[in-house]
Amino acid sequence: MDIEFNKNEDHLKQLTYQLSKRLQKIALGGGEKRIAKHKEKGKLTARERIAYLLDKDAETVEVGAFAGEGMYADEGGCPSGGVVVVLGYVQGRQCVVVANDATVKAGAWFPITAKKNLRAQEISIENRLPIIYLVDSAGVYLPMQDEIFPDKEHFGRIFRNNAVMSSMGIVQISAIMGPCVAGGAYLPIMSDEAMIVEGTGSVFLAGSYLVKSAIGETIDNETLGGATTHSEISGVTDYKFATDEECLNHIRNIFDKLGDTPTAGFNRAAAAEPKANPQDIYGLLPADRAKPYDMMDIINRLVDDSEFEPYKDLYGQTLICGLARIDGWAVGIVANQRKIVKSKKTGMQMGGVIYSDSADKAARFIMNCNQKRIPLVFLHDVSGFMVGSQSEQGGIIKDGAKMVNAMANSVVPKFSVIVGNSYGAGNYAMCGKAYDPRLIVAWPTAQLAVMSGAAAANTLLQIQVASLKAKGQEITPEAEKELLDTIKARYEEQLSPYYAAARLWVDAIIDPLETRKVISQGIAAANHAPIEKAYNVGVIQV
Repeated sequence: MDIEFNKNEDHLKQLTYQLSKRLQKIALGGGEKRIAKHKEKGKLTARERIAYLLDKDAETVEVGAFAGEGMYADEGGCPSGGVVVVLGYVQGRQCVVVANDATVKAGAWFPITAKKNLRAQEISIENRLPIIYLVDSAGVYLPMQDEIFPDKEHFGRIFRNNAVMSSMGIVQISAIMGPCVAGGAYLPIMSDEAMIVEGTGSVFLAGSYLVKSAIGETIDNETLGGATTHSEISGVTDYKFATDEECLNHIRNIFDKLGDTPTAGFNRAAAAEPKANPQDIYGLLPADRAKPYDMMDIINRLVDDSEFEPYKDLYGQTLICGLARIDGWAVGIVANQRKIVKSKKTGMQMGGVIYSDSADKAARFIMNCNQKRIPLVFLHDVSGFMVGSQSEQGGIIKDGAKMVNAMANSVVPKFSVIVGNSYGAGNYAMCGKAYDPRLIVAWPTAQLAVMSGAAAANTLLQIQVASLKAKGQEITPEAEKELLDTIKARYEEQLSPYYAAARLWVDAIIDPLETRKVISQGIAAANHAPIEKAYNVGVIQV
């Protein structure tokens, strides 16, 4: 019996169990009472609509489930950002589905709602995937309109994207299954086809109360903008249906007749399960994040047949680079090695740290994958770049810049999995959110920040103590410890993957055993978008 393995296994399985419980709670949206009221109107919930629409036996990936988690407490919260986004299949065609959750503040748009909708459209645009909008929303959440309405990445960007996506030939289908108000009315009507459900769906620029206030006209919402008005009088909507189910069936009929589109041609062979048992990941990843481990043990449980072709495996060993297959798809993997390694040039090197030689190797490998049209997968457990006089004199900045340059300009799709640490410039070099990964997900063991909790807390403590002393205030050791504990607690909260997921810095938090599925579905999506741009890294420091 391996006691250390068992401790690790218990720890990660507990984190995964907590993840599943949190997801179950989020799936209730505004809660069981609001769900009951919603269903009294003859409506399916957002998640029921998506489940009914998507192919039953096909893989799905939910994006942004934790959006808004722990945010907007003064407003009563906004579970999942008030909107559900799923990457799935309709009639065998991969697509993005966006469904407003009317059990959360009547589907009103919070700032995170707009951000999540924009992320859904970004996934559709990058991968040239059809997108389906299931609309049921009261519009902008007025108490926060200044954070939703006017800026470039706010509410209006949604409709700008509708127009741009249409010009790109990306199929957009909308179903009006509840209220669709004011500026939000443009989303379904700027789609290729719009349908409406009788009795529950309505669309208008101004509701009956605002019409009465603005022009003195007395009219009810159904007459103003209901299914009969827009399907028989205004011609705004293209189809009218009696129930949610009939409406969703018609969307399936539309998708059944979509023509084929060009692909990127990424290489795929017959899929094979890893020979090394993926379940072992739970015991192989140390519960103590300071402990070293061999990232190859993790990789061998993620890739087909546990086969990996290393690139320069005896050089720059703190970064593992090499080729493999995941669910049949050919991939180039760049992963942080967490065990201590020995360089014949510089001696011992700490795991999880990027040195000049490893950055140099990774830059070359990334360029090779672009040359070969092989998608890239980044596995994060990185503390950052090596510091100190020896590293600075050795040119760590230019070597790091070379890696960032090669990665940032990649034309092949990139996917990031945050296994453990993802700190500072290491996050950037390993294709963090700022570098356009097609999907970026985190394991429950992930941490994201500019530096580790201990380092940051001590740095912030020194700054605050110096500030107090500059004001002539002396601080006792007891007060200093109390201040440190307060700083550490606040910073530790911000390190959490849930904090990151709430703000959409990652697309999802996943059970490690879902990693193969997420990467496979991500590459399947990316394969719908042929690479049209030449690979050009620009000026590289040498």
